Amino acid sequence: MPFDQTDPGFRSPGPESVDHVAARRPRVVVLGDAVLDVWKWGRCHRLCREGPVPVVDVARTAKVPGAAANTAVNLAALGAQVQMVATVGDDDAGHDLRDALRRAGVGTDTVVADPARPTEVKVRVMADEQILLRYDEDCAPVPTDTTALLAALDTALADADALLICDYGVTLDDTIRDALCARRDNLPLLVLDAHAPARWQALRPDLVTPNAEEAAALLDTTEHTDHAQLFIDHRDELMARTGAAAVVVTLDKDGTVLLVDGKPAHRTWAVAVPENRSAGAGDTFVAALTAAVLDAMPLTGAVEFAQAAADVVLRSPGTSVCRCPDLRARLGGEGSGVLSRDQFIATVRRERAEGARVVFTNGCFDVLHAGHIACLNEAKSLGDILVVAVNSDSSVRRLKGPERPVNTAGDRCAVLAALSCVDHVTVFDEDTPAELLRATEPQLYVKGGDYSPDMLPETAVVTGYGGQVRVLNYLADHSTTTMIDRIRGRVGER
Repeated sequence: MPFDQTDPGFRSPGPESVDHVAARRPRVVVLGDAVLDVWKWGRCHRLCREGPVPVVDVARTAKVPGAAANTAVNLAALGAQVQMVATVGDDDAGHDLRDALRRAGVGTDTVVADPARPTEVKVRVMADEQILLRYDEDCAPVPTDTTALLAALDTALADADALLICDYGVTLDDTIRDALCARRDNLPLLVLDAHAPARWQALRPDLVTPNAEEAAALLDTTEHTDHAQLFIDHRDELMARTGAAAVVVTLDKDGTVLLVDGKPAHRTWAVAVPENRSAGAGDTFVAALTAAVLDAMPLTGAVEFAQAAADVVLRSPGTSVCRCPDLRARLGGEGSGVLSRDQFIATVRRERAEGARVVFTNGCFDVLHAGHIACLNEAKSLGDILVVAVNSDSSVRRLKGPERPVNTAGDRCAVLAALSCVDHVTVFDEDTPAELLRATEPQLYVKGGDYSPDMLPETAVVTGYGGQVRVLNYLADHSTTTMIDRIRGRVGER
């Protein structure tokens, strides 16, 4: 399997990871259904006389790459060298689409212009940030010139690091699929984003990214209402029906769940935004995920990196692109939950007053590793808000010795805040977070480890105000001390 799953603590996604990914400059081929997205922006002041429909005074129109073309543009924005392989019409929309791709730095030499087919166009009419209407032009399926498309694909794949297939049911027919299956042993990293991933099972993709509806269709079950748990429970079935080495199910506003054989499931959480801000976020996610995997980022870090990229575009209307400065700011804690002690106390109290179930945990988190990530994900799933109290540098020295911490409190907080499962972070200077617990009274206090609640000094404080204490699952062979010893051993070998 072409994924780096060793020592995940070494590559936690922080702001520096954006530059690292961009500097890699991977060569990525995007194959799939390219669409021209047209956005018409205006204002609405009145209804039409001819019927009870709004009249929009259009002030501006934007024509941007959509669907697979949007995925290609997002990859280029993150530093990749991208070649688009698609079939479009030899019409005005096709020319507009290819021009937009070229302006974004995407190679279009392998975009086939077919005079026998129209370019698919999706038009959205916006008034005061609200979508009033969407209509699709020339979206009826037209037979693809598979010979021309396969020739273009072979040219593009000559020196590629990855092939990203975006199949939305328009261009990529069974002939294309079968030809790719015949070439499978010679293909690079293969990522699949498809409405019907089971159709590509024989291709044995390295990574697939179905949404919740697509994944549920693979299972043909309504067993659970909790989508994430449904997919975790049916991991083996999902992997078998997609033929994939790893599956990332995107859950829209509920984030994603990563499923890899033999490893704990990993969740991410998305920022909450109105539905009219969601256009193209899935394209951004799979683009960023592919770029991170190509940079040898462990999959848990790669999905966090991709979630952060999707969060960036969710802040903007229209079909948006995640650019490096914005992603760097997002992963660097800009607008994140790193708070002063007083801010932290006030925020947690406000969250509780508004009805949120607050989960509180604490630790040194000196070098973030798989054990930390698993516990934080499990903690988040137990409530609405996850808050983390981090030992100060002086507190870590008292607890761990004079050579610790390896990373400063500021760096440790920034890495934690970049995780989608963590909502708020603060630093405390005492040996235990007892005072913070008394001041905030979270409903649930959790710790990861191989001990029981009665061994924790904080238990009396939490139960005293009516809260609950829970010890989370313990991942054997995962500890900061073990990881630091491993790093030092490697340095000593050089």
